Amino acid sequence: MKIALGSDHGGFFYKEKIKEYLKSKKYEIIDKGTYSPEPVDYPYFGENVGVAVASGEADRGIIICGTGIGISIAANKIKGVRAALCTNEFMARMARSHNDANVLALGQRVIGLDHALAIVDVFLETPFEGGRHERRVKLILDIEEGKI
Repeated sequence: MKIALGSDHGGFFYKEKIKEYLKSKKYEIIDKGTYSPEPVDYPYFGENVGVAVASGEADRGIIICGTGIGISIAANKIKGVRAALCTNEFMARMARSHNDANVLALGQRVIGLDHALAIVDVFLETPFEGGRHERRVKLILDIEEGKI
C-alpha cells in the first residue's frame, strides 16, 4: 500500500516518526513535505496529500499539523478526498469502516506519539464495511458533484 504523508512545521516531527514507522512495516511512502521544521503554510501540504490520494498516486494519506484541523479542512477541498481528523482508535476505525475515509488527519500538539501510531495502524488496517454505509458515502460524493 502506498501512503502519502504531509505536514506543516507543527506536525513535522510526527510526520518523520510516522514515516520511519511505516517504512519498518513495509509500506511505500510518498513524502509530500514539509521537509524541515521551518514555518510553512499547512494548506499546501493538505492539498499535496489530497491530490496524491485523489489521483491514485497514493492509496491513502496521512496529514499532520498542530491540531489536525486546518490541514484536514484543506485536504477536504480536494474532490475525492474524505479526510478524517481522529484523536483515538475508535474514531479511526469508524472513519474507515463507516465513511471510507482515505486521508487521516492528526494533531501533533493534541495526542502523544505512541497514541498517534496506534491510530495510524487502525486507520490503515480497517476495511470499509460497505452495505448501508456505501449509500451514505455515495451521498457525500453526490454533494461533492453538486447533485444534491
